[in-house]
Amino acid sequence: MNRTWKTKLSALALVASSGLQAAVLPEHQTDNAWYSDAQSKLTEKLVTNNQFKAKNVILFVGDGMGVSTLTSARIHKGQLEGGLGEEGYLAFETFPHTALVKTYNVDAQTPDSAGTMTAMMSGLKTDVGVIGVDEDIERGECATVAGNEVITALELAEIKGLATGIISTARITHATPAATYAKSADRNWEDISDMPEDAAAAGCIDIADQLVNFESFLEGRYTGVDVDGIEVVMGGGRRHFLPNDASFNSADAVSEVEGDRTDDRDLTSEWQQMYENGVYVVDQAGFDTLDTESTERVFALFNESHMQYEADRANDVAGEPSIAEMTEAAVNILDNNDAGFFLMVESGRIDHAHHAGNAAGALTDTLAFEAAVMAAYENTDPSETLILVTADHGHVFTIAGYPKRGNPILGKVVNVGAEEPATASDGTPYTTLGYTNGLGFRDLGTETDSDEGYNYDNAAGRMNLTNVDTTTAGYHQEALIPLGSETHSGEDIALHATGPGSQLAQGVIEQNVVFHLINQALGLINE
Repeated sequence: MNRTWKTKLSALALVASSGLQAAVLPEHQTDNAWYSDAQSKLTEKLVTNNQFKAKNVILFVGDGMGVSTLTSARIHKGQLEGGLGEEGYLAFETFPHTALVKTYNVDAQTPDSAGTMTAMMSGLKTDVGVIGVDEDIERGECATVAGNEVITALELAEIKGLATGIISTARITHATPAATYAKSADRNWEDISDMPEDAAAAGCIDIADQLVNFESFLEGRYTGVDVDGIEVVMGGGRRHFLPNDASFNSADAVSEVEGDRTDDRDLTSEWQQMYENGVYVVDQAGFDTLDTESTERVFALFNESHMQYEADRANDVAGEPSIAEMTEAAVNILDNNDAGFFLMVESGRIDHAHHAGNAAGALTDTLAFEAAVMAAYENTDPSETLILVTADHGHVFTIAGYPKRGNPILGKVVNVGAEEPATASDGTPYTTLGYTNGLGFRDLGTETDSDEGYNYDNAAGRMNLTNVDTTTAGYHQEALIPLGSETHSGEDIALHATGPGSQLAQGVIEQNVVFHLINQALGLINE
C-alpha cells in the first residue's frame, strides 16, 4: 500500500475514532468538572494572538522561584483562601504560553544569579559570579573586563529611545538587577569598598557608580549614542551609595554608620544634581507622594541593605512599599513615554528565604510577586505589552511524602485516609516541605524575618516535630546536609508569557533565549 493511501486511511480512522469516542463517553465522564474544565482550558489555548511586535516588555524574575516553589505557593494561596489548594493557579500560570528554561552557567552545572541574569539580558551564557561580560572573563580580574563587555536589553532599549526601569526587593546593586546595567568582573563589587585596591587602581568601576552614571558610561562606549538614562530605579542597598560617614545616615539606618563607600562620595546627591527633574525617595511617605503622571524620573532606595521580606515589611522602621505598589508606580511613570518601555522587576527575597531554609517566607514573597505581575497586567494594554514571568534558578526545595489532598502545605504529612501525622522510620512525624541542605530546623514561632535563623547553630538532620507547629512564619524546615546556607539547584525553571510575541515561549529553551524573545518583541536590534 502506498504512502498516500496510508495517510488517507489514517485520517479516516482518526475521524471515525473521534466520533466513536464521543459516542461512547458516559455522561458522568463528560459532565465531570475535571473533564469539562480541561476541555475549556484547551479551547482557550487554541485562541491565541498572532501579533509578534510589542510596544512594551516587562520581565519579571522571581529569584530562586523554582517549580517546587510555584507548586507550593499555589497550594498555599488556595489554602489561605479557604480551599484545598491543589486545584488553584498562580495568576501568571494561566498565561497562554509556557516554556521550560535550562539554567546552567558556562562553567557551572548549578548556576548563580549573576550568570543567569546576564544570559537573560544579553543573549549569551557566561560564567558564575560575573556581570555583563562574556565567558572570556576571569572572575575577579579587572583587566579581563575590557573587550568582553556585552550590551543588554535594557541598554538597547535606552538606545532605541524607550523608557527603562529596574525594580528589586534586593539591593539594587545585587546580581540580578546589576546585570541589566553593569559590567563587572565580580558580582560582589557593589561599591568601591568591596573592590580590591588593584581593581580600583586599574580603572574598574563599582556597580553602584555604574548605576548612577549609567547614561554617561553607555554614551561613552558607543559613538553617536545619546540616551536619557534609566527613568525608574527602586529597591534596597543605600549603603553602597553613601560615604562611610555617620553624618550621611538615613532616618531608618540600622547600622551605626550606614554608608560603606570609602571614596567619600555621596552617589545619591550626585544623582540628584545630575537629574534636577528627578525625585529621590527613601521611605513609604516619599513613595506615596509620587505623582506618576508628572514624575519624570525616580531613584528610590528603601533600605540600607535588602528590602524587607514581605511578611516582615510592616516592621520596617520608615515603611516601604510592596513589590506590587512599586510595579504599578513604575508602569504608570514609564508609560508616559509614547515610544514604549522596558521594565525588569525582581523579587529577590524569595531566594533569600530559601537560603535561610524558611519555606513560609519564600511562599509569602512568591505570592507578593504574583500580585506585582497582576498589577502590571492590569495597568497595561495586553495587545501591546509582552509580559515574561520566570526565575533565574531553583532551590533544593522538595515536596515529599504522601500527604492527603488539602493537607496544609506547611504542615506535617498526614496520609490519605488518616487523621494523625504519619511517622518516619524513626517514629517521629515529618513535613511535606523540606530542604536537601542548609541550616536545618528552627522553631522561631511568629518570627517573620527569615534571616533570624542565621543567629543559631546549624541543626541539620532529624528532629522530633511531635509538639512543633510547623505552619508558623518562623518555622524553618529540616535539612539533610549541614551547610551555612541552603543552595541553588540545577533543574529547569518555568517561563510564563502573555502578550505580543509570547507564543514564541515554548518547549525547552536555553536561558539566553529570553533575551531574544525581548529583542524579537521590541525590535531592539536593526538587522
